[in-house]
Amino acid sequence: MRQRFRPVRLLASASLIVLAAASLGGCAGGPKLSDVTGSIGSRAEAAPADPARAAEVYGERYRANPRDPDAALAYGQALRANGQHAQAAAVLEQATIANPGNKPLLAQYGRALADNGNFQQAFDVLSKAHSPDNPDWRLLSVQGTALDQMGRHEEARSYYASALKIAPGDPGVLSNLGLSYMLTKELPKAEEVLRQAYASPRASARVRQNLALVVGLQGRFAEAETIVKADLPPDQAAANVAYLKDMLSRSEAPRGAPKRTPVASLSQSD
Repeated sequence: MRQRFRPVRLLASASLIVLAAASLGGCAGGPKLSDVTGSIGSRAEAAPADPARAAEVYGERYRANPRDPDAALAYGQALRANGQHAQAAAVLEQATIANPGNKPLLAQYGRALADNGNFQQAFDVLSKAHSPDNPDWRLLSVQGTALDQMGRHEEARSYYASALKIAPGDPGVLSNLGLSYMLTKELPKAEEVLRQAYASPRASARVRQNLALVVGLQGRFAEAETIVKADLPPDQAAANVAYLKDMLSRSEAPRGAPKRTPVASLSQSD
């Protein structure tokens, strides 16, 4: 599968974790438009391919009836896909107030909060979107990423472990777990887990970029270069290598300078 190397999110400092709320197991950095269409059932036609157009179309439906949970869910997902994270969170917050106890809305609201950097609130909202007797492994993984972003890595790994009990070998969850180890500088362990994810036939381009980053952080740049260039045309391969070099150079800031640790986007579930 040929895909562009998606930009890696950076930490402003080693003590702050700023990771993307992205789609678990997918290559994109947000919910797929097919997810938006699927969320509103048979009444919907195919979603527009352009995220901005999708947000416009679903926005019109939402404004016609803001209390309609399906319209709010579709609009919120479209806004997330278009990178309008704060607006998505605001729309979905109002929808959950108008439709208390609606678990799909709570789940999407929690994801939007994580997109927007409200990690504790995202974790709390997601806890209401499923229950211990009927857990959703995708939401468990999202909660794990929220915990990682708050620096609570051991707790995060317990959530990934629970998700993997339900969905053994899922490459998105494994990728999140690998990045969790990377954040605590356990690079060999991170590589081990990311290689498990990479071996899956369902592994996305995101998994490949995460593995390449961890390999490069261990000083094996030639191997990392081979990973990011795999199956790509020359122009994309060259762009990927240049970007990887830039990310790795940022992790080697001079002493006394603000250190920016490269962190690939955590993969979250939609």
